[in-house]
Amino acid sequence: QVQLVESGGGLVQAGGSLRLSCRASGRTFNSDIMGWFRQAPGKEREFVARIRWSGGSTLYADSVKGRFTISGDNAKNTVYLQMNSLKPEDTAVYVCAAGITVVGYDYWGQGTQVTVSS
Repeated sequence: QVQLVESGGGLVQAGGSLRLSCRASGRTFNSDIMGWFRQAPGKEREFVARIRWSGGSTLYADSVKGRFTISGDNAKNTVYLQMNSLKPEDTAVYVCAAGITVVGYDYWGQGTQVTVSS
């Protein structure tokens, strides 16, 4: 069984920064993509960012482009999300996901709460 465990969430003032981490563990794990999604109260889950291990390409939602940076260590099955210039509208549960291929995500974490106060 593959497990994704997120950490690094918390409460921060607007304009502040947080760094989220997500580590995959369990049976032999080989993913092509790892990404972050978020879900705010009363809203649908939305894509935030992803990294593709083969080639290292990254992709961001327009709402976070220029403020968030995704990075990772494939050998450690760990992905990070550096979040700068945080806004109250970034408040959400942030969930890590991993996909065996670029087609889609096969594994999901439980999420970590990020709260940005104004």
